Amino acid sequence: MKSITVISGKGGTGKTTLTAGFAAVAALPSSPFQKLLERRENIVLADCDVDAADLHLLLQPEIKSEHYFEGGKLAYIDPEKCIACGKCVEMCRFDAISDDFVVSPIDCEGCNVCAYVCPVDAITLNIRESGKWFISDTRFGPMVHARLAAGQGNSGRLVSLVRERVEKIALEQNLEYVLIDGPPGIGCPVIAAISGTDLVLIVTEPTLSAMHDMERILGLAEHFQVPAIVCINKYDINLNNTREIERFLWENKITLADKIPFDLAMVRALTEAKTIVEYAPRKRIALIVENIWRKIIDELR
Repeated sequence: MKSITVISGKGGTGKTTLTAGFAAVAALPSSPFQKLLERRENIVLADCDVDAADLHLLLQPEIKSEHYFEGGKLAYIDPEKCIACGKCVEMCRFDAISDDFVVSPIDCEGCNVCAYVCPVDAITLNIRESGKWFISDTRFGPMVHARLAAGQGNSGRLVSLVRERVEKIALEQNLEYVLIDGPPGIGCPVIAAISGTDLVLIVTEPTLSAMHDMERILGLAEHFQVPAIVCINKYDINLNNTREIERFLWENKITLADKIPFDLAMVRALTEAKTIVEYAPRKRIALIVENIWRKIIDELR
């Protein structure tokens, strides 16, 4: 079993669209004339962008099981025990306790300070449900995905849970590849998504913000000793910046998987909830997506 995480450093570069395209390449015949015995890759998918999950919008999974995620604790003040001394309000650095001693579920971080300073033990910390995670079937194979509730933390823990479950499915079903749609940024969820994976594909675009964040995410991958390759999406919207990215990759001996042009066919495919590989399998952009997937497999092998 090999695991691949598609990340971006910033949102909006197209990593989820590419992840779905790779799943289609792995699962579907590349042409109607393909030999039936030709080997395809068996994959299981994971959407680890739990703060803003959207892979399910494109793959439209059939949910097989649904589970609650207990991501933290929430303070509760027993009004019958409370003597209104105000110590909890004074010590709460998150301003989560009102003047009438009611705890805000949005602001409370479950740090336990209020319970520690309460002189009459009127405060308890209860486990709270911070989101849900799902095991589903898609047209390309099984998928594990999750949704963190609004305002909740511990997304890194939820990402780790999704990865644990998806790797368990891969082992149980003897699947070759775990394909992970990672979160943006370089924070805890990203660290949980890339740690211990066999390869990361960084999707960037020729904008100054994307170039800056590509360098940051490359540094993160290097720190955790995860091999990284890069693809440039919508490379033709700014050819000067694209050349700058290529120069940076060449100087730092980082593999450029390929460059993907901007194509309205990709937009039209998304409006029909299809990958570009399904919508226009013979278009150049679909062939480039397939080529990048083949390079990923070659890197892993």
